[in-house]
Amino acid sequence: QVQLVESGGGLVQPGGSLRLSCAASGSIAAINYVSWYRQAPGQHQRDLLAALTPGGPTNYADSVKGRFTISRDNAKNTVYLQMNSLTPEDTARYYCNLKQYEAHGVSEYWGQGTQVTVSS
Repeated sequence: QVQLVESGGGLVQPGGSLRLSCAASGSIAAINYVSWYRQAPGQHQRDLLAALTPGGPTNYADSVKGRFTISRDNAKNTVYLQMNSLTPEDTARYYCNLKQYEAHGVSEYWGQGTQVTVSS
């Protein structure tokens, strides 16, 4: 089992920045795939924003490309999402996601999310 805890959300003015953190604990595999999603108010699905592939490219949704940056600190088992030039359309609950291979196959874990509100 892996536990994910997001933090860093809050209220920010348009044009501002926030850095979200996702701390992972538990049985973390040496190779895992981490990503950030968000779920806007009234929306049922979670949209993929950014994904880190070990040894591979970093992928971003077009809506956040050039504004958001995903990174990780393996020593701290923490993944970050730096968000710049925020707009009201970025208002959503943000979730981190971790996938890894386990004995029975691929397991997927979610955090509880952190709320980001962009408003003046």
